[in-house]
Amino acid sequence: MSHPIPESLIQEVRERAEIVDVIGEVVQLKKQGQGRYVGLCPFHGENTPSFSVSKDRQLYYCFGCGAAGNVISFMTDYEKLSFRDAIIRLAEMTNVDVSEVATDEGSSDGHDPLRRAHELAARFYHHLFMNTEQGRNAFQYMENRGLTEQALLHFQIGYAPNERSSLTTLLEKREFDVQSLESGGLLQFPEDGRKAYDRFHNRVMFPLHDLQGRVIGFNGRALHKESKPKYLNSPETELFKKNEILYGFHLAKQTVRKKDQLVLFEGCMDVISAWMAGVDHGMAALGTSLTTRQAKLIRKLTENVVLCYDGDHAGREAAFKNAQSLQSVGCNVLICPIPDGSDPDEYIQTQGHEAFRTLVYERSQSVTSFKIQSLRREKNLQREGEQRLYIEQVLEILLDIESAIDREYYLKELSFEFNLSMEALHTELNDLSRKQHVHERSNHQNRSVTTEQRPAPMKSKPKPETGLMPAFHNAERMLLKAMIEEEEWAQSVEEAIGGNFNVDQYAAIAAYLYAYYAEGRQEGGNEFVMYVKDPDLARIATEIVFEPSVEMTKEAFEDYINLVKNYPTWVEIEGKEQELKNAEQRKDIEAAVQIGNQLIALKKKFGSKLPFKRTRVR
Repeated sequence: MSHPIPESLIQEVRERAEIVDVIGEVVQLKKQGQGRYVGLCPFHGENTPSFSVSKDRQLYYCFGCGAAGNVISFMTDYEKLSFRDAIIRLAEMTNVDVSEVATDEGSSDGHDPLRRAHELAARFYHHLFMNTEQGRNAFQYMENRGLTEQALLHFQIGYAPNERSSLTTLLEKREFDVQSLESGGLLQFPEDGRKAYDRFHNRVMFPLHDLQGRVIGFNGRALHKESKPKYLNSPETELFKKNEILYGFHLAKQTVRKKDQLVLFEGCMDVISAWMAGVDHGMAALGTSLTTRQAKLIRKLTENVVLCYDGDHAGREAAFKNAQSLQSVGCNVLICPIPDGSDPDEYIQTQGHEAFRTLVYERSQSVTSFKIQSLRREKNLQREGEQRLYIEQVLEILLDIESAIDREYYLKELSFEFNLSMEALHTELNDLSRKQHVHERSNHQNRSVTTEQRPAPMKSKPKPETGLMPAFHNAERMLLKAMIEEEEWAQSVEEAIGGNFNVDQYAAIAAYLYAYYAEGRQEGGNEFVMYVKDPDLARIATEIVFEPSVEMTKEAFEDYINLVKNYPTWVEIEGKEQELKNAEQRKDIEAAVQIGNQLIALKKKFGSKLPFKRTRVR
């Protein structure tokens, strides 16, 4: 049965859950000013930080996409959780006891049985690996590969026994509905309707976690060479989507932020071996190709990435491809030069921890340098033909360099090594550039011909207007700002205009404020934003809270109230002015005189004040 969450518990969670710490788990935040932090928005792609978090107000706001809210709304929007599950998750993060409400039956997370089954499987495999005779061979296998007990515990390494029904039996004993777990990837279900059996057996198990550290899948490594495949991942499920996670993310994210650098590997063993060698800010993409989503996830943690991939041709090609993905989201990328025929784990085993740290920290190269070195390894530069081809391919690489200084540096290296004049190299480079432009122009023309018949692409959602807006618009925002900060101003506004705001959303926020203070609640932006239940209104309220505070004087208050009150008359004046213009164009003298008299009467209400002053939107 679902237990309601007491208001007192919600309040305690909000007080304990520091918004900078919670958002800092997934966004690299940098302090900028008193109590303000900025970073890349997790809700839309960007390379320049526009996402702001206020420690004082306990709110966040993105000036790029308008995402806004508090620590709870961040969990509901970013983690896609219900309000209830967001409270429970934050309570777990802040050590608040929610045992009375966080019952299995009460959770609104539809994936909860799958999550619990994966957590149980991870503990089961780890126990067998560390403590039983069944797991002895697997334990010794990992020990022989140099893994320490500390590493095995830290990464929760496990063992799936050879029996095909060990986990299935355990889940049944724990009263799981085994049939409901069919889509979870832990069990196999024969098409002929026979009993389900374990997906993994006789494998070393590496649990895979989501960004919050919850087990969502496994990577199983075969113990014997004849067992195929060598590595077996959980299938794609509702929980496990390989292209959305990074192995070791939950363990290394704090260290990555602290060091402002991430070392990216191909596989789990590389991450673990590197961790033992002292490179404790590593993660793996569980595949050679890095997705845009993973690249953006990395960019939100740090700008600086070292790619540490296998030293063979495939590893180098994967490094080049992934470097491009990371650079496209604004990362600075270096590549660690693992020797040919080796991978990071093997290099650590043969060369030792110190040698590996030196390789990562002191010998990692820029992407351009690494590409040139890779070309060199593949060529016999004693042969004139290969030497010529090498120079041409290096020049093609240099075409992609935006920095003229960097390009000149590599040209000088070529000039010195092959005794070529800089003039000749520049001429060759310019020729290549012209050929490339001709080729690109030709491709563009071909694409234009083939796309003429295609429908135009859908336009993106227009951004909010950022030009000049009527003065009343700014006046209403300023009044709301004062009302949120001081109850006295809310009372004054209610007496002066009640709910007669001209912008519907502002009228609704004002109504929320009147009710908020009527319930005896205290002043403060975070408290009020929490009170507003409508997500769109809460976002607008957060925008207003984030605007700079300006002391409200009695004179300014009266001016704002007059602007709000008089706006309908201003609209009428504009309409009459247009009517007058039309009458004059028609040479309708009688109508023009009548409309002119009406305009004079309307304008007398304002004296010399100009209607429709406009102010720039904040």
